[in-house]
Amino acid sequence: PDVLVAAAVTIVGLRGQDRPQPWLTKTFTVEEAVETIGFGRFHIALFLIMGSTGVAEAMEIMLIAVVSPLIRCEWQLHDWQVALVTTMVFFGYMVFSIVLGLLADRYGRWKILLLSFLWGAYFSLLTSFAPSYIWFVFLRTMVGGGVSGHAQGLIIKTEFLPTKYRGYMLPLSQVFWLAGSLLIIGLASVVNPTIGWRWLIRIASIPGIILILVFKFIPESARYNVSTGNTAAALATLRRIAKINRAAMPEGVLQEPPKERRGRFKDLIHPKYLRTTLQIWIIWLGIAFAYYGVILASAELLERDLSCGSTAPLGEDPGPVSEESRSPCHCHPFGPSAYQTMIISTAGEIALNPVNILGINFLGRRLSLCITMGCTALFFLLLNICTSSAGMTGFLFMLRALVSANFNTIYIYTAEVYPTTMRALGMGTSGSLCRVGAMVAPFISQVLMSASFLGALCLFSSVCVVCAISAFTLPIETKGRALQVCIATPGVPA
Repeated sequence: PDVLVAAAVTIVGLRGQDRPQPWLTKTFTVEEAVETIGFGRFHIALFLIMGSTGVAEAMEIMLIAVVSPLIRCEWQLHDWQVALVTTMVFFGYMVFSIVLGLLADRYGRWKILLLSFLWGAYFSLLTSFAPSYIWFVFLRTMVGGGVSGHAQGLIIKTEFLPTKYRGYMLPLSQVFWLAGSLLIIGLASVVNPTIGWRWLIRIASIPGIILILVFKFIPESARYNVSTGNTAAALATLRRIAKINRAAMPEGVLQEPPKERRGRFKDLIHPKYLRTTLQIWIIWLGIAFAYYGVILASAELLERDLSCGSTAPLGEDPGPVSEESRSPCHCHPFGPSAYQTMIISTAGEIALNPVNILGINFLGRRLSLCITMGCTALFFLLLNICTSSAGMTGFLFMLRALVSANFNTIYIYTAEVYPTTMRALGMGTSGSLCRVGAMVAPFISQVLMSASFLGALCLFSSVCVVCAISAFTLPIETKGRALQVCIATPGVPA
């Protein structure tokens, strides 16, 4: 009997071993899978495709700067009317940024990104047929709404990149924004004087249309899928990435509880994130105010030729004064030298990229942003110094480099500081506040600057100082920190 009992116990024990016991089964999270798979060919393709969204966005946003002199002439617009075009573009961006961020946290980043490109391309093409100034303003407002969804491309990149590569790869995305800016200026210098601004808008829509066709190669964020309980889709995506990168998946079973609380506004003002959110909003608003202030001030300086009070184009003979140049609408299209100066100053956007990357990774996000914002304030004041054409171009070059570095850093910080359940909403609301600054900038650069050049520069500089202080006092440093899944509660892991 004792032998039979022992045999029965052994058989039962062996049968029990056929089933993996819950407490013995290895599990892993998306964060652990991303870190185990590492960086590889998938991430390079992701960087090129999602980064290219910056080309389309830059072309649509920078378009106003190179088209403004022409629509001013065609419809005999005053300063405030030209400024209103840019303001309304950013108004559309502001409104749709919140809505699309909310939808992205609830229905997926990829779907909203695709929708935003379809929306933007459609209304951009319609703009080229605008019969009047009112229609032009309305249609560009709709384009601004579509462009606001492009931020989902950055979120998808952030959620797929291993921690140690985020501080290097995300700032390099600035190359695509630079490419788009240079492309639209180069096209404008050829297209505007020949076949006109309407054809320039049509040509500028092409990159966005092409990108729509290649989005199918990029999957939905695995972090988003697992937060909605769709673990099978997240696992399939991670296995596909591992296969493309020729890397091994972590051992065990993908296991993360679904997060029912996603995309809620009140989470942004949760006690853990309230101070961070408010300071991020201040910084985003100030950076956009400074960035678009530099762009529009550059265009205004070139259009009005305000180099040390001279009425002549930079480095050129003023020639006879025409009726158009004496008109209250300041009808004065850009010449070759103006486009050349714009290209040089725009190229400055990548000049500090290596230094910016080193600062982000070694000094941290907060200190790096504080330093570049402080330098931006200084160079705004230096722009008031009476100097040569080359000197002014140099100041504009450095300003573009600094404001670009500011945007790089705050984009990375915002994407890293919020958890998956509210990351798109956090980015969307920040982008919305950012456009408030962008909406005000045209009236400072194109209206106040005409009345008081020094007053406008002091205002830009003061805002940058406030942002520098806010950046330095941010409560959370995200350098080297894993992306959070949800808001941590006592006794529950994030």
